[in-house]
Amino acid sequence: MKTSEQWLAHYRQNLLVQRVDWSLKPEITAAESEQVLSSLQAWQLGETSDGKNLLAASIKYAKEIGDEYYPAAVELFIKEEQKHGNNLGRYLDAIGQPRIKKDWGDSLFRKIRYYNTSMELWTLAVITVESTAQIFYQSLKDATECKLLKQICTDILIDEAAHIDFQYERFYIIYRQKGRSSRALSYYFYKLFYFSTILVVWFAHRKVFKAGGNSFRRYWSKMNLKFKKTIARLREETLTGTQKNHRNYDKHDQKHKVTIAGAAHAQNSIAPDAPAQEQPTISIHNETAA
Repeated sequence: MKTSEQWLAHYRQNLLVQRVDWSLKPEITAAESEQVLSSLQAWQLGETSDGKNLLAASIKYAKEIGDEYYPAAVELFIKEEQKHGNNLGRYLDAIGQPRIKKDWGDSLFRKIRYYNTSMELWTLAVITVESTAQIFYQSLKDATECKLLKQICTDILIDEAAHIDFQYERFYIIYRQKGRSSRALSYYFYKLFYFSTILVVWFAHRKVFKAGGNSFRRYWSKMNLKFKKTIARLREETLTGTQKNHRNYDKHDQKHKVTIAGAAHAQNSIAPDAPAQEQPTISIHNETAA
């Protein structure tokens, strides 16, 4: 488990990495655009939140536990999310499509976030949304042949893997401080929230998931595996008092062989004006979903 100071160093370094070659021309087809555009616009809007309520909750929480570095780490986490929104917005501009200002899903989550001052609930919500984001951006990447969009998706996927680790470690700290009965009640609330949310996300963005090769059954199976690697893992590790070295990356078909480390190595060398490169597919686990 990393300290908040170590996470702060991670985010500072990662914000310097350029993985997207903006000299590439956007070459999305009309058929691809029909499948993904509305969801692309919605996620772009969702990634542009100012994060002030999350930051306020983190400052309050940090004062309670005496962790001076945590709010700064959260602030840079928010900046990474905003980077994703900026990149998606830049892509929409490049293909001549508008950045939308309102989406029902984004409005719903913003209202929930507005009234939330609990670090526990913030962490639960972020883990849930980041887990669906991994499936969404991999589906978006698989649904297009546009190299620029694929690079944008890979950049996001690399960041999201670390984001889930960051949030899970905080969730573990919060959860293990509860009493036994409180843990049991909290766990079932977490489970209800998680699976209710991913159901909403499926219905809102099923065209992209399907275009990326995910039926509802396949999507549900992947999200169930992610639940086991995060929220369900809380109970196991709290009972044993030890943390396992899970890696919060998405699993895909056996054909996806390239590791995320390899993808990161390939992408870290891309400068803004570098020549176009074929985009590797992210995959760590090729095991069969439970």
